Amino acid sequence: MNYPEAIQFLYGLRLFGAKFGLENTFKLAALAGNPQQKLRFIHVAGTNGKGSTCAMLESIYRAAGLRTGLFTSPHLVSFRERIQVNRQLISENDVVRQVSVLQPLLKQFPEGHHPTFFEVITVMALKYFAEQNCELVIWETGLGGRLDATNIVTPLASVITNIALDHQQWLGDTLAKIAFEKGGTIKPGIPVVTTVDEPEALVVIEKIAKERGAPLNVVDPKRLAVGAPLAGEHQKNNAALAMATVETLQKEMRVLDEQIRRGLAEVFWPGRLQLVERPGGQKILLDGAHNVAGAKALKNTIERDFPGCERTLIMGIFEDKDWRHICKILAPPAKNIFTVTISSERTADPKKLAEVCRGINAKAEIFICNSLEEALQKTPASPKDLVIITGSLCLVGEALELLGLSSCAKSERELNEWTAIASSMDHGNLAVGVRNKLS
Repeated sequence: MNYPEAIQFLYGLRLFGAKFGLENTFKLAALAGNPQQKLRFIHVAGTNGKGSTCAMLESIYRAAGLRTGLFTSPHLVSFRERIQVNRQLISENDVVRQVSVLQPLLKQFPEGHHPTFFEVITVMALKYFAEQNCELVIWETGLGGRLDATNIVTPLASVITNIALDHQQWLGDTLAKIAFEKGGTIKPGIPVVTTVDEPEALVVIEKIAKERGAPLNVVDPKRLAVGAPLAGEHQKNNAALAMATVETLQKEMRVLDEQIRRGLAEVFWPGRLQLVERPGGQKILLDGAHNVAGAKALKNTIERDFPGCERTLIMGIFEDKDWRHICKILAPPAKNIFTVTISSERTADPKKLAEVCRGINAKAEIFICNSLEEALQKTPASPKDLVIITGSLCLVGEALELLGLSSCAKSERELNEWTAIASSMDHGNLAVGVRNKLS
């Protein structure tokens, strides 16, 4: 097996869709030797900010001298982004080796119970981190938490960034229902750290923590004594959450103040309010805001940090997102709006996006494009313009490639997608139809 063949095998797992539940993952992990039992974890759940918080925690603990594993999703360009050790992507050879080891184990599952893509790569990551002798793994949930494949671990701490409306088709249509799923990562006696501030959601987190005897630390972002390491006012919340988690675990893993400062100063998380300046002075802001809360955070950052710029908005959104509301947030101040097709079967029709934007901002020049590349060719190149590319991490991944900011030879974004019907989430009578597990 070579690397393209390994990727093709993983791509083939999309046929098994996305299932909610832990049985398959526990069984596959057991067949693989239960690597999770050899590792220590910080498990991070939440609606927005999971990846940024994970990046901060990883950078802090790496600055403290620990050998760190980092598991996140989705990937922007290369599948290898999902599994990193000391911020080095898993090698192509190691992907091939892990797939070769796990492939025969999958034959031990009966028909109709084949592990999904996410279940397989979850165990792949566990095996790799154990083999690499990682001293700490920063472990991001995929979707929800309670029945997410990542929830087979018992962490040192459970971290919940925030609760907002997203993935309502699968997690529930209220903040309380979504909080119940995210709060499913809370383990008996294991400390919980959160910046959840929505009362409806927080009361659910508090109830679960109390029932499980889990010490709960609700973090006030105003306590942050240093500047946020990533752009955006909302990153103060994530930085405060990361620092509070480090403080909570000081007895298990001692980290000095200087190591915290250095870790935060050196953190990098692409595609989230990432500013790129092209030859000639054109400024491009890349942000994967794909839900209403993310769009609001993006709008606030632009208004605060780029007050004098004329805005050109390039936007592509998935059909199953609240794209009308996102358009209402981002379209009003733009001088030019380009609506684009995302390279995904889930893409919203750019004509529909344009129609909504036109109704919101009649003064803007609006262009409908078949691709991001077409939109970039038509955007103003003046240094006084700010070009904002947003609406989906998938679109941001395309931008990183087109702008020459990805070192990967070939895009593997299709691995982020699959289609299936999943089982009920059992937090009521909610039927869960899954088209894609990731944002």
